Amino acid sequence: MHITLGESMVKETGSFKGLRVYTKNGAYIGKVDNIALDLPNRRIRGLLLTGTNPNLVEGGRSVLVPYRWVSAVGDIMLLNFFPQKVSGADAEESK
Repeated sequence: MHITLGESMVKETGSFKGLRVYTKNGAYIGKVDNIALDLPNRRIRGLLLTGTNPNLVEGGRSVLVPYRWVSAVGDIMLLNFFPQKVSGADAEESK
C-alpha cells in the first residue's frame, strides 16, 4: 500500500516495520512494530513502537507516536520530538 502525503510519495508502509527509532539527540526509543493509518485522508496517523527504552518509556511499554513527530526516515527513523519520560499513566491515556 502506498500513502500519499502532500506532494511526495512515502515508501511502502511495510518498509517502516522494524526500523529503529531515535530522538533528535540520538537516544534510542524503540522499533516500529505497526503503523496506524488514517484511510479516509490517505495519511499515516502514527507509529506503534515496541521494545522501547525503559529510560524513556516506563517499563519498556509499547507506545503510539504521532507521525508528525518524524523528522527523517532512512536506515533508521528520527523523531523531532519525544517526551523526556513517558510514564505508565501517560501510556494508558494515549490508548
